[in-house]
Parts: sequence; structure tokens; C-alpha cells
Amino acid sequence: MLIMVLGVVVVHVALHRPLFESLLFSIALAVGLAPEMLPAILSVNLSQSAQAMSQKGVLVRHLNAIENFGAMDVLCTDKTGTLTVGEVRLSGSYDPEGNRSTSVLTEAAINAHFETGLTNPLDEAIDNAAQLDPTGIEKVDEIPYDFQRKRLSVVVREKNQLRMITKGAIVPILDACSLSESERTAHLERAEAWGQTGHRVLGVAKKLTAPKGTWHREDEVDLSFCGFLTFFDPPKEGIGQTLSALKELGVSLKVISGDSRAVNVHLAREVGLKAEEVLTGAQLDDLSDEALWAKVQTTEVFAEVDPNQKERIILALKKRGHVVGYMGDGINDAPALHAADVSISVDSAVDVAKEAADFVLLESNLDVLRRGILEGRTTFANTLKYILTTTSANLGNMLSMAATSIFLPFLPLLASQILLNNLLSDVPSMALAGDAVDPELIQKPRRWDMKFIRRFMVQFGLLSSLFDFLTFFVLLRIFQAGETVFRTGWFVESLLTELVVALVVRTRRPCFRSRPARSLLGLTALITGIDLLIPYLPYAQLFGFAPLPLPLLAVLVGITVMYVLATELLKRFFYRNAT
Repeated sequence: MLIMVLGVVVVHVALHRPLFESLLFSIALAVGLAPEMLPAILSVNLSQSAQAMSQKGVLVRHLNAIENFGAMDVLCTDKTGTLTVGEVRLSGSYDPEGNRSTSVLTEAAINAHFETGLTNPLDEAIDNAAQLDPTGIEKVDEIPYDFQRKRLSVVVREKNQLRMITKGAIVPILDACSLSESERTAHLERAEAWGQTGHRVLGVAKKLTAPKGTWHREDEVDLSFCGFLTFFDPPKEGIGQTLSALKELGVSLKVISGDSRAVNVHLAREVGLKAEEVLTGAQLDDLSDEALWAKVQTTEVFAEVDPNQKERIILALKKRGHVVGYMGDGINDAPALHAADVSISVDSAVDVAKEAADFVLLESNLDVLRRGILEGRTTFANTLKYILTTTSANLGNMLSMAATSIFLPFLPLLASQILLNNLLSDVPSMALAGDAVDPELIQKPRRWDMKFIRRFMVQFGLLSSLFDFLTFFVLLRIFQAGETVFRTGWFVESLLTELVVALVVRTRRPCFRSRPARSLLGLTALITGIDLLIPYLPYAQLFGFAPLPLPLLAVLVGITVMYVLATELLKRFFYRNAT
């Protein structure tokens, strides 16, 4: 645009053309070349897509993330509520030897009842199973949960006796207990065995403690191991088919969870993931960023990770060129949600997760996500249609006018005619938001490819220019058109070609095998009729138009038909070489 505007002004001034007229013509060329309706088209596309998504169970919080949704090729998710039913049930409480024990459940219930942190499904499952009566038990202090310790302690007074009760992930609990190496190994083996059957395992420990002002994490030492709690959250029915459908759409799934390796591997295999490579949080800490960049490509399951490690995994995937989505519903998911290209939460999530999310699913269901992905890809496809159509047609028409204006003794079009042409050609584009999209255009993730757009613009633009010069020859040599008739004929032909060619380049298929939306077809037909009638309408002379001889009008329509056929041939050649 810059080169064309400056070039036309310089050449016209050098040829002693009127400066103001040349400058106005050059500015009109710039406007004609620009896809100036892109912001409006994009806004309409995104708003209509947001409405369609809401009807499919996806609420859009940030419109500009819709295209990323369609471009997403890696989805990272926690397992609870996404791959599983999300209803965590206590499946058992056991003493250190693995025997059923109600006392372990009682101690855990006291811990769960008196903690003041965020509610979580594990504590709710404990409360539901224990039905604790806290009468006679007084809370004295609390050491809150954090993602480094992975345990929580409360200090209670019962019968004039102070005791600390601690529950959490099995390894951190065992680390805080006084155990022999053989005892520790035996406990880990029991927990691993439960984990391999898909049960999540927590440990419970306690100790009597002397009165003091406050208790700190340093006091979590020399505990007595009470036993185990096991929980089960079954996989969702049909989740395997949903994951297969996502895979067919080019979206791979990676599980990122704080649960144990054994639990995650079991669930991953239950839902159809191979889980051949698993990376734990401890292993991840030992990897440099460069090593992690290599690992994330092949690893399907990340287990025992904390919130900062989740974020690091997301950033590593982005570094490898992926468009990464992350689905989470807890406060520990907030860093990863902020880091992801597409952040997804559910309606039942904590406020922090929903605030960080681009999309909120009304159902915690990956099939809802699949429908949202397809809608995002539809939006991208329709936006790209406008860009390809407009840039190629505009480049051809404006390049032809710029070149011809140097050799003609008059301007090929007045500035007002260029702007009118541009306005009318953009009217059908507003219907692209609701246009039908060929299935092959939404089967795989697609991203902006400027080299592809530039190559399309140049090749199809040059073809357009070729037929423009053919039109000039017909007008000047065959029909001996004067200034007004030339401008009128060229206006009619340039607008006509831009309107009908949009129906050709909107699809990679032969145009007759891809049916456009009724609104697009109707608006195209309406503006085509207006274009053909403009020279004969009252007050047409106000725009510098004159009635055209019917034979000339017929020839212009014939040139347009030839242009459509040539565009179809070029389209086949272009996409054959592009794939």
C-alpha cells in the first residue's frame, strides 16, 4: 500500500498531472487495497461464535481467545472432574498393617472438620463417611496446607490432652513420622498397590504435644503413623470415545495432576492413553528447561506436580510451538491457566480459576470442549475467507488502476467511484460470519500463516489484474470507450468480478460442491443486481456514470465468467502445491 501510494503520486507529479487529484486518487487506492472491514468482520464473527458456543455449553469470557480455541493442538487437564466423574468417595480407612480401621477415619475427620482452608472434595468425602460429633473437642491451632509440604495439621484439645493430627499425601506424611526404613518401605508398597487400582491414598499421623503459643511447620516431626485413607473417583462413561474424537481433531491430551504416579497411570490407561512416558514433579525439578522442552513432546502424564510446575509444563509446550489449552478448576490451577494460550474452567470451579479462564464450561465434559473447538475453527475459517478474498481481489484491481492511470490521459476511476466500489463489495462479506464451512477446514488445528496469505494474495491478485487489462483492451480498442463509459464499464466489471470470485475462493473445493450460506448468496445476488443496474439508475451521473451499450455489458459479463473459470483452475493448482 505504501509503495503504491507513493509511487502513483510521484509518477503523476512527474507527468504534470494535477497534484490534488493525484493525491486523492492515491489515497482512494490505499483505501481500496486495505481490508478495512476486517475489524467489523472479525467482531461479527467472534460475537456470533460466542452466541453459538453458549448454546453448546461454553461461555466465552474473552472474545479474542476464540480463534486460539480452534487452533489449540494440545490440551492439558487435571483428571478430577474432567476425566473422572468428579464425585470422590472414601473407599476405605486402614491401619498401618492394611487392616480396616475406624480410628484412622475419626482422626482424619477431626482434621477435616477443624481446618479452615479452602474446601476440597477429599475433606467432604471424609466428613460424609465419618459423621463426626465434635462435642468435647476444641481446636487450638492450625498449620495450613501448602503445595510444598502437601500436608495439613490441626492441634486440638480433648479431655485436657493436646494432640496434633496431620493428614496429606503419603510420602510427606511418612517423612514427618518416626519410622524404620523397613516400615516406611512397607507403607509405600501398600500405597502403591492401592494406587495401581486407581485409588488415591492419603496418610494420617498424630502425636501428643505440650502447650505452647503457636505451632509451626517445624513442629511436624516425630509423628506416629495412624494409617491410610483411600478414595476412588471412577472414569466418566464414554470418556474414551471423547478423547478419540479430540485426537481425530488433531488435539492431543496431557494429564497434569498432583496425584500419585500410580493413580494417574491407571486412570490414563483406563481412558485410552498409553502413558508410556510419565514425569513426576521430583523428576521435573531435576530437568533443565531445554531438557523439559524435549520431554514434553512425548510425555502424556505428569504426576505429583505443584502449581508452579504445572505452569512450567505449559510454558515448555508453548516453547515447542504448540497452541496449548489448560483446563482446571482449583486455586492451584491459576498459574497454569494464566500461562496457557487457551484457559478453560468449569461453572463449579473456584472463583480464582473462573476469573483466569477464557472459557467456562457449563458442564465438566470434554465433549462440550470438542464442540467449542469446532466453533472456534469455524470462526477462523470464515475470517480467513474474507482476508483471502479481499486482499487478492483488491490487490489485483488497485494494481491495475495504478498502472493504467500512468498511461491514460484520465484517471481510470474517480476517488468517489473507488470508495463506492469498495463499500458495495464489502456488503456480502458481513454474511461470512454465518457461512457454511467445509468439514476438511475444521478437521485439524489451523493457525495464521502469513506466507500462505501473501502467496495467495499475489497469485490470485495477478490473475485478477490480467483480466482487468483484458477489460481495458475491450473498452479502449473494441468499443472505443470515452472517459465516462470507460469508468462505468470498469466499475461494473471490477465490482462484478470481486463479488462472484468470493464464492469461488471461499472454498478449496470446486465452488459448485460447496454450498454457501443463504445470506451470503442472497447479498451477493442483491449487490450484483445493483452493480448491473447502476449505470441506468437516476442520478447515476452524480457519481460520474453513464448508461452502457448492452453489447458491452454482455461482454463484461462474459469476461467475468472467464475469470471465474480461470480462478477455479488456479485454485486447483494453488492448493495442490500448498499441501
